[in-house]
Amino acid sequence: MPVRKGAPALLSAGTLCAALLLTACASPAPSAPNPSAPTSASTSGDSRPAPGPPARAANELASAPAPVPRIPGVGPATQAHVPDGTTQAFLVTGATADSNKATATLYRRDPARGWIAAAGPWPARNALQGWTADHTAGDLRSPIGVFRIGDAGGRLPDPGARLPYDEDEQFDISGTGFMGEPLEGSFDHVIAIDYNRVPGRTPLDKERPLGDEKGGGVWIHVDHGGPTQACVALEREALRELLRALDPAAEPVVVMGPASELAR
Repeated sequence: MPVRKGAPALLSAGTLCAALLLTACASPAPSAPNPSAPTSASTSGDSRPAPGPPARAANELASAPAPVPRIPGVGPATQAHVPDGTTQAFLVTGATADSNKATATLYRRDPARGWIAAAGPWPARNALQGWTADHTAGDLRSPIGVFRIGDAGGRLPDPGARLPYDEDEQFDISGTGFMGEPLEGSFDHVIAIDYNRVPGRTPLDKERPLGDEKGGGVWIHVDHGGPTQACVALEREALRELLRALDPAAEPVVVMGPASELAR
C-alpha cells in the first residue's frame, strides 16, 4: 500500500550559483618606534585619528566579493527560467548534445554570496542518445531545460526526504539496460522531474498534460550502470544525499542539458 508524506510540491521551472574563494594575506608586523625619534604625526603635523569601526566596515564592504548572480556554467537565457523564489538548483551538465554521461551538482543561493555549491559534484547518466530541446516519447534523449522537482518516492522506505515521498511496491523494475546491465533496484528511490506531468502527485502518476507523444515519467533515479531512456541517474548514496538535501521551501529545480546549451 503506498505511503505518501509531505505537502504537495510547487509547479515546475528552473536555476544558478557558484562559490567564490576569498584569500587573506598577512604582512609582517612593523618594528617598534624609536622612543627618542619624533613620530610621523609630530613630524607632519597630521593629528587625524585612525579610522574607526564605521570606516573599517565601509572598507571591508567595498572589498567584499560581489554575489554570484548565476549558477556556474549557466548563461543568462537559461538563468532567466529559474523562478525568483528558487534557492536550490540541481545542475546536470552533459559534455555534448550526444553524450549520455554528465556531472551533477546541487547549488543553493546564499543571500550574501549568491549561488554556491551545496553538494556534489557527482557522476551522472542521462539518455542513451544524449539531449534534446524537443523531447518526444522513445527518442532516447533527455529533455533540456529548467524543471521543478517537488515529488519523490521509491520501492524502499523514505531515506529522510523533505519532499513528499511515496513508498510503493509499484516502483519495481526488472530486465536489462542498453549495456546488458540489470535494471533491478533502479527505482528504489526516485525524484520526479516536472516535465509533462502534474506536480503534487506521486511520480507513478500517468497523466501527461502535453500528450503521450511528448513522453513523460522522467525521473532522477538510482544509476543501474548504463544510459537511461530519458531520465537522470545518480549513484545510490548520492541520490539519498540529494533527497535529504532538497527542501520544498527552497522551490528546488533541476537545470539539465549539454554545457553549450546551458551556457546560453
